[in-house]
Amino acid sequence: MSSSENSALLHVRDLKKYYPVKTGPGRGGKETVKALDGVSLDIRRGETFGLVGESGCGKTTLGYCVLRLIEPSSGEICFEGRNVLGLDSRSMRQLRRQIQIVFQDPYSSLNPRMTVRDILGEPFIIHHNFASNWQRQEEVKGLLRVVGLELSSLDKYPHQFSGGQRQRIAVARALALKPKLIVADEPVSALDVSVQAQIVSLLEELQGQYNLTYLFISHGIPVVEYISHTIGVMYLGKLVEVGSRSEITENPLHPYTRILLASVPVLNSTEPRETTHLEGEVPSPINPPSGCRFHTRCPFVMERCKSEVPREIRVTRTHRVSCHLIDERA
Repeated sequence: MSSSENSALLHVRDLKKYYPVKTGPGRGGKETVKALDGVSLDIRRGETFGLVGESGCGKTTLGYCVLRLIEPSSGEICFEGRNVLGLDSRSMRQLRRQIQIVFQDPYSSLNPRMTVRDILGEPFIIHHNFASNWQRQEEVKGLLRVVGLELSSLDKYPHQFSGGQRQRIAVARALALKPKLIVADEPVSALDVSVQAQIVSLLEELQGQYNLTYLFISHGIPVVEYISHTIGVMYLGKLVEVGSRSEITENPLHPYTRILLASVPVLNSTEPRETTHLEGEVPSPINPPSGCRFHTRCPFVMERCKSEVPREIRVTRTHRVSCHLIDERA
């Protein structure tokens, strides 16, 4: 491994996830959905890796594969140098103390029949933390304080809270076992804009307090741009561009990245910006376009884009892109 791979908390290489599906009038035909088709990334300890792209591009599938909530078809996932995919169920259970998830919908991810006290206490019971009930209850109270909720919330049920408060409870549950990595799967997309800002600020505060590492998944480029140290842009099961926040926002190279950034309105800006918009729909992952998968929607498409898969080009140590347009300039 290279030095960058050795220093990575999470190391993913050539990850693929294919789903067989039945198609045709009588559902007798078989096709394959290529949800992930060769994704590679490294996440350094203490950073936020923002994963952005349209709905259906494979972002959530990647997060679930990291946690092995979904088994990948092939590839490599290493956490602190350990091969996650080679672990048995007992070892994987122990590893999940270190890797937790915050789901998109804070209501459906919380058991409506459990009080906050029970929801936050459950991880300690499952993983046999704390010998006494008193110790567990004190830890639960501490978690509530950390996420900014009153102790009076302990004996209430999820339906008695707002969406933002429910997500705070979900974040507290993810923190319970003091993980090193949190997969945040669209954690603010179901919330009002003002509440989104509060949750993002909370995640930032907790990262500094606990030295957390985030895989932050979102289809909204503004929130990813705000919270991330490194940004990965996904399209139809592939990472098309990866770079630091400044590299992606100040020097976007892939046409898809440029269009995503151009779609965000900027108030009171005197700087001119691109006005190109995405045309058409995302192609089906059952039958993705040949060559560059973005060529059917790209305003700069060339003939070779239709048949040749673009190679990955390293622009800097941290910035890489897969695009024929950049390849021809290199």
